[in-house]
Amino acid sequence: MSKTIVLAFGGNAIIKPGQEGTWTQQLENVDKTCAAVADLLKQGNRVVISHGNGPQVGNILLKNEFSKEALPPMPIDVIVSNTQGAIGYAIVQQMRNYFSRVDLDIPIVALITQTVVDADDTSFQKPTKFIGPFFSEEEARELMNSKGYVMRQDSVRGWRRVVPSPEPLEIVENDVIRKLVNQGVLVVAVGGGGIPVIRTSAGIRGIEAVIDKDKASALLAEDIGADMLYLLTEVDRVCINFGTPNQRELPSMSVAEARKYLREGQFPPGSMGPKIEAAVRFAVSGPGRESAIVSLENAGKVMNGDAGTIIHVG
Repeated sequence: MSKTIVLAFGGNAIIKPGQEGTWTQQLENVDKTCAAVADLLKQGNRVVISHGNGPQVGNILLKNEFSKEALPPMPIDVIVSNTQGAIGYAIVQQMRNYFSRVDLDIPIVALITQTVVDADDTSFQKPTKFIGPFFSEEEARELMNSKGYVMRQDSVRGWRRVVPSPEPLEIVENDVIRKLVNQGVLVVAVGGGGIPVIRTSAGIRGIEAVIDKDKASALLAEDIGADMLYLLTEVDRVCINFGTPNQRELPSMSVAEARKYLREGQFPPGSMGPKIEAAVRFAVSGPGRESAIVSLENAGKVMNGDAGTIIHVG
């Protein structure tokens, strides 16, 4: 039985740690995702791709700093839109080329996607999301005084800008995405969590923030009536007691178990925690819905139980 799947992978799948991030490298990395997506499509499934953009946003912020004397800096919502366009272009191009090589006739399109947040979200008063390059304390204080940035020390490596990371409330283009998916189109959407926007009496306008990509992907999956949410990671299965002699892989996990492990600190906020929270959020959003946490390479093996961790209600 075919399913509608939202497949979410991180920005680090496009610029690998340690790479320069050249356009050629990014295209080569995207090409490696094609086989996994094709496997799901060949099984008769409908697929929506979402993606992160952390390294790409960081690069543009660095360019802002280098060119600040000559050009006005881009606001973060515009930077998210820029990265959506560039990454969407790369994914569509490489997917088309790959599909042509394997005789897979699937239309594909990338959509610039906006995500509505609440202007009164508490994160706007207490920003916590680190973005962009590192600065010395002196440079950080100058940026706080001259630009009004909120800067904090990020471990021992230096100071970085922190921005709000509000809860996603609505995907503006969800109706369009649903219609395209129902017509058999492979859609790339909600890049970087979506462009953060708020609703005002004058309409929609952008706001400086960074939305969690996995939470936004869970919301999109719920809104379009998807059956499954795949959250891609570097590991093939979720583990408890990670890095200890008692480490244990989990082929499946109920929502109750996931919440218990979160309370116990098994899944820290800086690593697996946000993915577990997003997986739970989608699993409880409707009957029969499940989330999977799995490596990109083994995404096609989830449905037969050979890979990944399934998060389910019962």
